[in-house]
Amino acid sequence: MTESTHAMRPPIPPFNRDDAIIKVRAAEDGWNGRDPAKVALAYTSDSRWRNRDTFLNGREAIETFLTRKWQRELDYRLIKELWAHTDNRIAVRFAYEWHDDAGQWYRSYGNENWEFDSNGLMAMRHASINDLEITETARLFHWPQGCRPLDHPGLSDLGL
Repeated sequence: MTESTHAMRPPIPPFNRDDAIIKVRAAEDGWNGRDPAKVALAYTSDSRWRNRDTFLNGREAIETFLTRKWQRELDYRLIKELWAHTDNRIAVRFAYEWHDDAGQWYRSYGNENWEFDSNGLMAMRHASINDLEITETARLFHWPQGCRPLDHPGLSDLGL
């Protein structure tokens, strides 16, 4: 069975604005679930990534990367927001909060450019990210671990 036979990730390209918003929220929810194996299934088997200064190729590398990431970035909570879209590409901006094992909190800001195959799997991801040390009292993302509640403000609503 080929990847295209069993791996559809609706919505699929071409994206309209509503489809792109659904795709962005699905990605946010997946990453907030912090299950590397499950998240990796949203990408093509040969997906290419640039994440900061790290270059990855394929689901296995993505899963390994995410496993390490969430072992280091504790109490991770993420918000993504649609920036722009075309037929098979989506650009997002995001922020996430986390702390290291010493208890130092960070808010990481970034932008991602995504390209999807015809089945709605992400074939390419380019991420640029900057980390800002924050105090615990400066945190803005306070929902229980997992998906952001639907009534929690997004980035624009939070002034980010």
